[in-house]
Amino acid sequence: MAEMIKRNKALAVRPAKSSQPVGGSLATLGLSKAIPMLHGSQGCTAFAKVFFVRHFREPIPLQTTAMDQVSTVMGADENIHEGLGVLAKAGKARLITLLSTGLSECQGADIHRVVKDFREQNPDLAHCRVVAVNTADFKGSLETGYAHVLGACVRDLVPNAADASAPKTRRVILMPSAHMTPADVEVLKEMVEDFGLEPVAIPDLSVSLDGHLGDAKFNPVSEDGATIEDFETAHQALGLISFGETQDYSANLMVEKTGLPHTRLSGHMGMKATDELLMALHKLSGQPVPAKYDRQRRQLQDCMLDTHFFLTHRRVAIASDPDHLIAWKGLLDEVGANVTAAVTSTGSLGLKESSYAQVKIGDLEDLEDLVNKHGADLLIGNTHVADLAAEMGLAALRCGMPVYDWIGAQTKSWIGYRGARDALFELANQLMHREMHNVAPYRSVYNAEADNQETTPHGHPLQTAARH
Repeated sequence: MAEMIKRNKALAVRPAKSSQPVGGSLATLGLSKAIPMLHGSQGCTAFAKVFFVRHFREPIPLQTTAMDQVSTVMGADENIHEGLGVLAKAGKARLITLLSTGLSECQGADIHRVVKDFREQNPDLAHCRVVAVNTADFKGSLETGYAHVLGACVRDLVPNAADASAPKTRRVILMPSAHMTPADVEVLKEMVEDFGLEPVAIPDLSVSLDGHLGDAKFNPVSEDGATIEDFETAHQALGLISFGETQDYSANLMVEKTGLPHTRLSGHMGMKATDELLMALHKLSGQPVPAKYDRQRRQLQDCMLDTHFFLTHRRVAIASDPDHLIAWKGLLDEVGANVTAAVTSTGSLGLKESSYAQVKIGDLEDLEDLVNKHGADLLIGNTHVADLAAEMGLAALRCGMPVYDWIGAQTKSWIGYRGARDALFELANQLMHREMHNVAPYRSVYNAEADNQETTPHGHPLQTAARH
């Protein structure tokens, strides 16, 4: 059981989280011919758009209801009607997710009623589905916004009265964690295919945000992803596998509507998590685990031997959302690394029941304070955590979102035996590289100039050396 330390500040000095509308938009971008529309000011949407463009380095379809001073006070129902009408009449969008923001939540906007009114007034636009989701900025995180959109899609798009007599397919529905990269989802689908099964990822970022050149010069909606038909025929699948606690609501609702057997995996990184995933696929398919995974497992074991000199008992600090922290803890425990500082965006029951000794709900200033108090050799987190590591003179491993200062974050896979192996090699290389340059130069006691010189490790500021 982890000790959860609640926030003790009235503000976030260096925020360690991304907002719910960003997470909701990310989930929408993994659905085919879909577009998120944020109900708020233009700035609310511009922030999310810049966030995605800088992380994925791709054009991102995103719309706004553009609330201004007048509509904020007098009501913005007309803005929603006009925005939905424009997107639906253009004929490209099959699905629009209407996401509230901090501004519209504070205004008290009832987006569900507005969507119902829009449906009644525009029966000719029934070809375009609209899913309204409350995703206030001032609570939750990227993970919860992602989960809310997925849950709302299951609620609205999966039929309540599924045909139990419909023939079963070899399909397996996957609900990836919010922090799984497009490459992670692609690897996950390949693993399912290796068991003779047909993967359906909901949402599927591996075909929409994997960084490929499309045929169209311009696409105003997401180019590919999970389709509406994937939701409507979910009851024909063999089973459902979900990753992370935040997916529980969506997965349970899917099971309630379809009766699918459900396998819930709390983590997705490391040997144990991969073992559990492969065994789940073995049970669903009735097929033996392919021989190539035995070899990959042995490669991971060899990697653990190679890297244990650098990783065992090393001090690690990490900051991210709850499910992402739980996934990382599984891998760090397997190599004997000690987490001396863990900061999360919001609390969760899964994190409380995890093997962390202590988790702080806070910001990056809290992470810095914990590192100064307990020490750390390496920081794990997004670009902002890497910036903090640079200031403190520590090694950093970039993961999660956003990663602005490292190209190709979406192509990096962390799951499976190979993902774990690559992560361990990168952690070890980060530490080995810094320690190779962290040897203080020898200065003879007979050197008169040494009296006026302070010893500074190679490549590090003096302040950093003091912290070590």
